[in-house]
Amino acid sequence: MFYHILYPLRSELSGLNIFQYITFRAAGAAITALIISFLMGPWVIRKLRAIQILETIGERGPQSHQSKKGTPTMGGIIILAAVIFPTLLWANLLNSYIHIILLATVWMGLFGFLDDYLKTVKKTKKGLVARYKLAGQIGLGIMIGAWIFYGAEFREIGPVTSVPFFKNLEIPFGILYIPWVTLVLTASSNAVNLTDGLDGLAAGLLAICALALAVISYISGRIDFSDYLNIIYLPKAGELTIFAASLAGACLGFLWFNAPPAQVFMGDTGALSSGAALGTLAILLKKELLLLILGGVFVWEAVSVMIQLGYFRWSKRRTGEAKRFFLMAPIHHHFELKGWKETQVVIRFWIIGILFALMTISTFKIR
Repeated sequence: MFYHILYPLRSELSGLNIFQYITFRAAGAAITALIISFLMGPWVIRKLRAIQILETIGERGPQSHQSKKGTPTMGGIIILAAVIFPTLLWANLLNSYIHIILLATVWMGLFGFLDDYLKTVKKTKKGLVARYKLAGQIGLGIMIGAWIFYGAEFREIGPVTSVPFFKNLEIPFGILYIPWVTLVLTASSNAVNLTDGLDGLAAGLLAICALALAVISYISGRIDFSDYLNIIYLPKAGELTIFAASLAGACLGFLWFNAPPAQVFMGDTGALSSGAALGTLAILLKKELLLLILGGVFVWEAVSVMIQLGYFRWSKRRTGEAKRFFLMAPIHHHFELKGWKETQVVIRFWIIGILFALMTISTFKIR
């Protein structure tokens, strides 16, 4: 909005020329997201508590988590507002990349909201039935995959993804690009959702990933930087920097209230939408494979669940007795049961997340 209202007035007031610069608008978006989070947070927490949108803790989890029962949830509303409004204020709203990333965020935010609503208000034990949640993720993947595959604005780039550590090497998917996009979106959304189990864990990791993706968006949208680093040049993709900066600011702002001991949980409203946003950013930037490194902790969390379920079923068939590979999955609960304090798990996972982010950025020169 600012870009469309103020930048055209640059001939009358030269200072408004600054709105052409993505770095300025990205910084403005991040600061706006932080301010919205700080202002909305206390009000949202009070409202959630007043209408009894409160977390229920299952008996299967670590006993230390029982003290969290009654903490307001669905706090992802804060993240959604602090991502969407700054993007609308600071981004070029005629940009197709912005249209797609907002679609992904809002779409999965609605499904996450419905899941939280069913669990907390309607007292449905499992919330939104898993197959309906999966249908929402697959439907979103098909829409975005088809948009990119058939859209005229993306035709020059094509349905490809770049391969880390190799110069100018891309995998052409052809029509299989649509199922590929669907897989990436579904995996990223669910991985973040699985990680959201400790105070501050998912929010901190999301902020780290979003900052890294903001850098990647910026260099991908500049022909000089992309040429120097031998990565795919994506005209107009620089606008995604504004969204990624908003996401980072929103997650940091939410972390103010979600830090241990949490005053509010993001719930599926925040986890599913943020996970979809990460996946969509990677898809639009042709860095889906790189997301495996950048989101390494999220991958680790999801894989630990798959290993646990697979080993559980295999041991039951093999010996007749179901056994666990980890003390508990996702993996953050395993370390809790090993004796790590919750804050130790969270901060150590953040450190690993920062390491993965630095490794991701370094891949642009390791070619």
